Amino acid sequence: MKVAVVGATGMVGEVMLKVLEERNFPITELIPVASERSVGKTITYKGTDYKVVGLETAVSMRPDIALFSAGGGTSLEWAPKFAEVGTTVVDNSSAWRMDPTKKLVVPEINANVLTKADKIIANPNCSTIQMVMALAPLHNAYKMKRVVVSTYQSVSGTGVKAVRQLENEIAGIEGEMAYPYPIGRNALPHCDVFEENGYTKEEMKLAKEPQKIMDDNTFSVSATAVRIPTAGGHSESVNVEFENDFNLADVRKLLSETPGVVVQDNTDTNTYPMPIYAHDKDEVFVGRIRRDETQPNTLNMWIVADNLRKGAATNTIQIAEYLVENNLV
Repeated sequence: MKVAVVGATGMVGEVMLKVLEERNFPITELIPVASERSVGKTITYKGTDYKVVGLETAVSMRPDIALFSAGGGTSLEWAPKFAEVGTTVVDNSSAWRMDPTKKLVVPEINANVLTKADKIIANPNCSTIQMVMALAPLHNAYKMKRVVVSTYQSVSGTGVKAVRQLENEIAGIEGEMAYPYPIGRNALPHCDVFEENGYTKEEMKLAKEPQKIMDDNTFSVSATAVRIPTAGGHSESVNVEFENDFNLADVRKLLSETPGVVVQDNTDTNTYPMPIYAHDKDEVFVGRIRRDETQPNTLNMWIVADNLRKGAATNTIQIAEYLVENNLV
């Protein structure tokens, strides 16, 4: 299995390499790929050094799988070039997510839609992934009508420049700004760029992607996405209105039996999900599970996950694992 990691020197790319190693993905040849300025650099994987190559070279090497985390522009230009030579691309950018000809996949929910013909597969937005992991089993049981979500997102979701901005502010150092305002001791209701309707791109991803993943547009999602000064892990306050009523004990049982979901929900012991505990883990953590007492059939939850792992690298690699296990590559 010849595997290319495109964007290998970036924040998500580095986590991809770590997760590939941890999960012992069946690689016979690793091809680390990055922009021209990184070509020739060395990365170490499983104790072996590999030279970083450019995109042109990587295409000519015809990998079986290419895991992309190099931005939407790169994906739009280069994913089809890899696909043309027979490579299956799993893309972590927003480039292909809403393309009706491409599958948008969270393996625990809808990996069964994948076929050998799918040469470009989209990885959902990090905030979407953790939300649908908790929502999908509940939707199957009680049928969702409306979801209202407010996110509390880590600076690592913006990238290394934003992490550096937060670290500089904590240290009292003036430096390059990733955001239009300080992020330390602050909260920015501004994730990604604003669109004409007043929502940000991030908020619209949260509105549209769950419908595509669950292949169901009978429910709606309204989102407010906020950047907060945490270095890793996204949190979400989620309010879900169902068509059918539920029992809280059944909800907790259903979530705790869902692969990839961990329930942390005991107010007596102050047990609830937090980014500091989700760091470096692949599970999605759910807590503060309670009935919304202002209207019928409505639930409140708090959902936390490591946005660089399940929200990006791990989900991408789980898709690749499914492809291998089911002889789709």
